[in-house]
Amino acid sequence: MNNEHYYTTNPTSSSDMQKITSRILGREYSFWTDHGVFSRDHVDPGTIELIKAIDFSNASTILDLGCGYGVIGIVTAFNMPLAALYMSDPNQRAIELSIKNAELNKVSNVMILEGAGFTAFPDQQFDMIITNPPIRTGNALVFELIRESAKRLNNNGRLYLVARKKQGAETFKKIMGEDLSDITQVGQGSGGYRVYVGTKRS
Repeated sequence: MNNEHYYTTNPTSSSDMQKITSRILGREYSFWTDHGVFSRDHVDPGTIELIKAIDFSNASTILDLGCGYGVIGIVTAFNMPLAALYMSDPNQRAIELSIKNAELNKVSNVMILEGAGFTAFPDQQFDMIITNPPIRTGNALVFELIRESAKRLNNNGRLYLVARKKQGAETFKKIMGEDLSDITQVGQGSGGYRVYVGTKRS
């Protein structure tokens, strides 16, 4: 990433867009990527494990928190065509790519806005929040995103999160348990990836 952090708001690295393809849940998707965004050359394996673990049911409003170039939100939107998919990221270049990729993959039930954390959708509550969190920014930000997610879930809403064991997955699971119930590991992949889901209870 040319020594530039993918969570940068305005990437300064020279743009060099490329198109990648990935087969996810039995369907081939194409994505435009670029310098200055997370996992430019291929869909991150943690993202794949996260998508495989999602229960695509009983949710009308869904947030892809930190959407990058849009993989999670777009695949979820395709599999839940009646749901409203919200997608946000602080990286302007990532947001531009997400918009292009939604069009490229012919999904229209999405709203994609720039913003860190929940600033893009300050008043919206969700039935489901999905995140491959920006672990390289440090635990403090990830903890904040988990705690804020719990506040933004409707009753019985679910938070899905993926992390590698060596990067603090078990710690993130504990933080989820502070405000959510029924914390369950629902996915596991090579490289130490763990996928957890927690539910908001009244």
